[in-house]
Amino acid sequence: MRRALYPGSFDPITNGHLDVIARASGLFDELVVAVAKDNAKKSLFTLDERVELLREATREMPKVRVLPFEGLLVNFARELDAVALVRGLRAVSDFEFEFQLALMNRKLEPNLETLFLMPREELTYISSRLVKEIARLGGRVEQFVPAHVAAALASRQPG
Repeated sequence: MRRALYPGSFDPITNGHLDVIARASGLFDELVVAVAKDNAKKSLFTLDERVELLREATREMPKVRVLPFEGLLVNFARELDAVALVRGLRAVSDFEFEFQLALMNRKLEPNLETLFLMPREELTYISSRLVKEIARLGGRVEQFVPAHVAAALASRQPG
């Protein structure tokens, strides 16, 4: 079985993430969306909430499994016998960091490839950070995230 991991904080999942998940799942026998417990970002949603939001968003994708993980990504990849990591690139500005990360992961685990996928052009400007900011300021986010995620964001806002 050719298994890949798509890691991230997914706080929250966006339509751009879902586009990458859908296309990556067509390239592998199984795609594990790996939700990071440890991340440098202050998360709006707990790890369990992020996993549940992702499971709901991907329930119609039979080759996709959502799992939480903590610690070093390459160790999690080894545990699952993954052959590749999928990383999304929205803009050239993402590339430098992602390239460094890919090289470090290759050094730590030479048999683990990194595959970069870009979301569809009309989704490249969407980021979790911007979606959270729009929601926080009372804006509508339904065009950027699945409906259940928009509802979860609305429930976190005062008023």
